[in-house]
Amino acid sequence: MNLLAKTYYGLEQVLAQELIELGANNVEISNRAVYFEGDLALLYRANLQLHTAIRILRPLLTFKAKSADEIYDNLRHFNFDEVMKVNDTFIINETVNSETMRNSQFVKYRTKDAIVDFFQEKYNRRPNVSVQNPNIYFDVHVSHDTVTLSLDSSGESLHLRGWRTDQTAAPISEVLAAGMLRMTGWKGECDLIDPMCGSGTILIEAALIALNMAPCIYRRSFGFMNWADFDKDLFDDIYDDDSNEQEFEHKIYGYDIDATAVAIAERNVKSAGLSKYIEIKRRPIEEFETPAEPAIIVTNPPYGKRIVTDDMFDLYRNLGSAFKHHFAGNVAWVISSEKNLLSAIGMKPSEKIDLVNGSLECEFNKYEVFAGKRNDFIRKQHENGERKPREDRKPRESRDSRNTRGSRNTRDSKNTRYHKDKKKQ
Repeated sequence: MNLLAKTYYGLEQVLAQELIELGANNVEISNRAVYFEGDLALLYRANLQLHTAIRILRPLLTFKAKSADEIYDNLRHFNFDEVMKVNDTFIINETVNSETMRNSQFVKYRTKDAIVDFFQEKYNRRPNVSVQNPNIYFDVHVSHDTVTLSLDSSGESLHLRGWRTDQTAAPISEVLAAGMLRMTGWKGECDLIDPMCGSGTILIEAALIALNMAPCIYRRSFGFMNWADFDKDLFDDIYDDDSNEQEFEHKIYGYDIDATAVAIAERNVKSAGLSKYIEIKRRPIEEFETPAEPAIIVTNPPYGKRIVTDDMFDLYRNLGSAFKHHFAGNVAWVISSEKNLLSAIGMKPSEKIDLVNGSLECEFNKYEVFAGKRNDFIRKQHENGERKPREDRKPRESRDSRNTRGSRNTRDSKNTRYHKDKKKQ
């Protein structure tokens, strides 16, 4: 099958690498998406095992149209009997980027008309649209005059892992957190610390990566489960296969000054069955202690987007101070939408990556924390062959060019919701 995995801006390369590791063929990067080929088993694995995908789409047809009415006319020729039944409920998600079709809701409306009218004319009955728990998920994508109608095999967005019991205000997306972690290169070879952990998203995604566990193993359902060609035995075999899970011998630590956030994070970690690997404490950044073992920091501090106060600058200054005085010899990564706050850290990042968190354009910065003078640290890295001279490094691509580049011991304790539902059936 020709398939498409959607993701967030900046995570395309990470998702492509995940797909290659999963065994996908003809992997091709697009804007916020990756095209690939695979069989039904790969489609199931992609939904279960990809950390950085939002949705997995199965394109049905692609055609040219300059208006919503032309979309309707083209879709009327498609045999919707192949993908759904007249008594199925359905929903349509739309993405429209067109000079001639400005009203995305009208595009969705005419797509719905084409589906309904097909069944009305053939059976004198019509399927119904349902916002809550539809049987079939459609995706219509319009890019200029090119229209693609797809089946959404995921159903709900894949960032909804199934372990979250509660959340703090504006938590980072699970998909973005996983992408950030993979960008650092961390795979569980040392301790990991999030000194501003909020509801624990980064902590949990880090544990899933370290254990090489399928991130969506906790979900109740996927869109493909209502497809006519759903192979339940094949999916059960894939779901039950934990042969690739691995041991994690280090520890993940989360801290936060907010007692409510700490309580929420602890509940989420327990829901995911990962309490053995994650330790959470209430602690302000001013009380950050030097870790006993080598570690990496990955954190998503508050951005202060609406109002940037002196307290916000102090927060970032204290973060930088904690790095300098208690984290020498290690690496820290920080994401934020506010460059002036990042500058308050008082350290020069060795790497900057452009990402998007919700609607906010962000920088994901790497800080190599060293004792003494920075130039001495860099010279020592050059001498040890750990760092390439600047002229030998690959130049950063512009934002525009990136847009167009072509363990069993935890399984018993986590939410096996899918299998509970199977027993009920």
